[in-house]
Amino acid sequence: MKELDGERVLMTERLLVRRWVPDDLEPLLRVYGDAEAMRWVGDGVALTPQQAANWLEVTANNYRQRGYGMYAVTLRDGGAVIGFCGLVHPDDQDKPEIKYAFAREYWGHGHASEVVCALLPYAAQKLGLTQIIATVAPDNAASRRVLGKAGMTLTDTLPEEDGSQTLLMSWHAPA
Repeated sequence: MKELDGERVLMTERLLVRRWVPDDLEPLLRVYGDAEAMRWVGDGVALTPQQAANWLEVTANNYRQRGYGMYAVTLRDGGAVIGFCGLVHPDDQDKPEIKYAFAREYWGHGHASEVVCALLPYAAQKLGLTQIIATVAPDNAASRRVLGKAGMTLTDTLPEEDGSQTLLMSWHAPA
């Protein structure tokens, strides 16, 4: 992993992680506008173009207020955005929560594991964060594997209003 100047945040063996820019609206919609890609994200509903534009603005505000937020993920050998990852505070919760989503054609290639395994140490070393959480549906086996590979452990099972459950996972920076 190597930190870069400017909009770039970090690089892995195959991926480059950078801050979002206004031109990312189209690739953002390719992922967040896809109902299947959004199945496990938030309320499971694809975003409209206006909601995606609002999300870019929320992210810009997070960069200004917290110094971090969601990031675009591209392949190192090509500039196309293949997905997103980052740290957010839904409903102004205290602990940062890691989130990620990728365009369907990039599923099953280890990109999520690669980026999550790099982002957690980055958050500790460069942002000074000591604990990061993740929420995941019990049926989302792929995401549970990604988070487990990154060293996150199950800490709680949270009941939802609709009767379903959400797993709460946590990662602590090494002392």
